[in-house]
Amino acid sequence: MQHELKLSLIVPVYNRPDEVMELLQSLANQNDKDFELIVVEDGSNVPCEDICNQFKGEFPIQYFFKENTGPGLSRNYGVERANGDYCIFLDSDCVLPPQYIYEVRSFLTANPVDAFGGPDAADKGFSRNQKAINYAMTSFFTTGGIRGASEKLEKFHPRSFNMGITKEVYEKTGGFPTMRYAYTKAAGEDLDLSIQIIKAGFKTALIPKAFVYHKRRTSIEQFVRQVYNFGIARVTISKIHPESLKLLHFAPAIFTIGTLVLLVLSVLFSIWLMLPVALFLLLIFVDSWQKNKNFEVAYLSMTTSLIQLFAYGIGFMQAFFVQRILCRKMSFQE
Repeated sequence: MQHELKLSLIVPVYNRPDEVMELLQSLANQNDKDFELIVVEDGSNVPCEDICNQFKGEFPIQYFFKENTGPGLSRNYGVERANGDYCIFLDSDCVLPPQYIYEVRSFLTANPVDAFGGPDAADKGFSRNQKAINYAMTSFFTTGGIRGASEKLEKFHPRSFNMGITKEVYEKTGGFPTMRYAYTKAAGEDLDLSIQIIKAGFKTALIPKAFVYHKRRTSIEQFVRQVYNFGIARVTISKIHPESLKLLHFAPAIFTIGTLVLLVLSVLFSIWLMLPVALFLLLIFVDSWQKNKNFEVAYLSMTTSLIQLFAYGIGFMQAFFVQRILCRKMSFQE
């Protein structure tokens, strides 16, 4: 008789009880409820324990409150208390479709791997801003398909908003690292762990049907800061893992420099020099409209795509200049 996989879902939380309510409701609606949930409250001022208690009759829940250390170490804290064969990490701003657990279990039963990840999508109930930000973070034209939507471009690196590992992987890698890669605690730690997993010889896989609805940042200002830190983190990680830096990762910086050069030249000579940028934005508009079937979302996607490319590109260039050219260490203290 085949062993039935035990799944432990681990969710770090910081001051987001409303998000936790939505996530837990989506877990209660799963067509496969054979899992345990571990919620790690990361020193929140507004805890979600009462919300967790409301769902204890739906599936097993463990709730823990600890001092604030950031999401990575909170995930490790959850793994240490998990009972599953696989520990699945989810962000608190994710909502799961009803078939998520079923798809994960079916895939892992048929194709055992050491670590896996799934893509993210925008639910039809998301706001226009959320859909536009989701487009910018998942489109081939902005991220090159390396954020969980494709495993053809490079060996698949799971990301922590939707990621699973075995206990063996955790024990050998030590889980999420403790160091800072940028000015925010949450930037780059999952990528570093994924690189360590692959270096250790473990097998990773993308489960295309195990997608989550990722609500992401609702504020444009927060989105700018987030992708700016991602750009910095990519360079910082390349100091630890030099082989991880690919030509594709320079694309946002090249786009940023190229667009600024064209802008200056268009002012000095002819506005027509901005035609390549205009055509790129038209491509973004058409692609987003085909995916979202909404004119306003397609229009906003042009803005969020520019933000994604410029903010990431600026963060990347700053870190590359300081860390790789000047050979200085950037300070990421609070």
